[in-house]
Amino acid sequence: MSRRRNSCPLCAKPPSEAHKPFCGQGCRDRDLLKWLGEAYRVPGQPVDENAMGEEGHQGLDSEG
Repeated sequence: MSRRRNSCPLCAKPPSEAHKPFCGQGCRDRDLLKWLGEAYRVPGQPVDENAMGEEGHQGLDSEG
C-alpha cells in the first residue's frame, strides 16, 4: 500500500489536528504500544559478554 506524504503513518487516513501525524487517538495509542512492545527495533551485532569486563555491565541504576 502506498502512503501519501501527509497521511497517518499507520492507516494512511488524513491526520487530525489534535493527533498529528496520526488520524486519531486509536492510531496514536497503537504506535505507542509498538514502541513499548519493542516492535520498532534496529538489528545490530550481538553483545559480546566478555567485552563487558569482570564486573559486568554497569547500568544506569548501578552504583560505582
